[in-house]
Amino acid sequence: MKALHDPGGILSRGLADIRTQFQVPASFPPQVLAAAEAAAARTPDAHVDRTAVPFVTLDPATSTDLDQAFAIERSGGDLVLRYAIADVAWFVADGDPVDVEAWHRGETLYLPDGKAGLYPPVLAEKAASLLPDGPRPAVVFAVRVAPDGETRLDGVERALVRSRAKLAYDRVRPADMPDGFAELAERIAAAETRRGAARVDPPQQEVVGLGHDRFALAYRPMLASEEQNAALSLASNLAVARALLDHHTGLFRVMAGPDAKAVARLRQTAGALALDWPAGMDIKDFERTLDPADPHHAAFMLAVRRAGSGAGYAPYHAGAEPWHAAIAAPYAHATAPLRRLADRYVIRAALAVANGQAVPDEVVAAFDRLPEVMARADALAGRIERAVIDLAETVMLHGREGEVFRAVVTDTEGPSARIHLEGLPVVARTRSPGAAPGTRLAVRLEKADPAARTLAFVPA
Repeated sequence: MKALHDPGGILSRGLADIRTQFQVPASFPPQVLAAAEAAAARTPDAHVDRTAVPFVTLDPATSTDLDQAFAIERSGGDLVLRYAIADVAWFVADGDPVDVEAWHRGETLYLPDGKAGLYPPVLAEKAASLLPDGPRPAVVFAVRVAPDGETRLDGVERALVRSRAKLAYDRVRPADMPDGFAELAERIAAAETRRGAARVDPPQQEVVGLGHDRFALAYRPMLASEEQNAALSLASNLAVARALLDHHTGLFRVMAGPDAKAVARLRQTAGALALDWPAGMDIKDFERTLDPADPHHAAFMLAVRRAGSGAGYAPYHAGAEPWHAAIAAPYAHATAPLRRLADRYVIRAALAVANGQAVPDEVVAAFDRLPEVMARADALAGRIERAVIDLAETVMLHGREGEVFRAVVTDTEGPSARIHLEGLPVVARTRSPGAAPGTRLAVRLEKADPAARTLAFVPA
């Protein structure tokens, strides 16, 4: 992590420019706020009382839009995950002003100086959020996890829940967690290995707020507590996807893996990075041997991500099983309805099929519309994230024009090389014809322009 010293407010002005450029909404229209206030006052009357179940939440310390709470119990050799998900559909009716605005936004947009929520704060950070300050309406998935890590949806119900604690990734202790938490994550990981999944993520560049107009640019690998918590969502989403497929309905997260030509190129990249990829080893098995903290490993992981076709959404179609290559299974998004529009409809479908009911017509119709809406929202979020990182990189290097930096080539495209500066969380491009991944270069910074968010390096 590198602190960004910004006494002139360049970064703050740049973030404001990004919000303007990408039309990031600063608030909600008055009619949406009024409808959200009215919805927040609704008294749950379709929910069974599960406030005696010892649910807890686990999120970043500063988060207030809490989608999930969980409890774990043993049933013979199985672990039963009770995963409470914020019941957004209880508060938001089809076609009301809050719903219309959510369809316009698609997902929550995150910037280091604040976010543009999918729903107004009175819902997303208060009435619908699973905070530990009182009963909350939720949809509770009962997910049975067998000793081999296979998952099954045992039931879905609307319930009142009460979180016992708001736990944070960076300070949680094993003793704070329910019995079986780490074991459940281990079972899910073992099942991933058996089916050939490759859900290994490289460390992410990110800009974090430090308060008082101070920021930092960092590479941040996932904490162990985050990886374990992610296993709970993975288990639930796998179980929900299978249940929906069995009932010939649903909306699925899909992704194709690298094709044969891409894999051949990746083998060349691995060789250039001095990585030992045995000739007979599948790419997914090789990915599981990588360490995101190793720069060469991280560079290869980024290359794998770029070699794929990207993830998207697809509704159920008879005769075509939806597939997520990294998960190596059918997969659905159902566990973050406060932040993703699609999850609200997947949850409604799961609630229906688990209780022997027909999926509402408006949910089936939404499944056909959502892939385009979510693709647009995902693309916007990606462009904003890249713009923020570009801005932070230029602020960090502004005033250091003329300096020479050491760098490693991570991948190439014609005469252009993508480089990672050694010792700095900065990724940029330079012209370097003939360079191969893994090549070490000396590059001179010619320009760092925060207003244009551009860096220019040339070989030194």
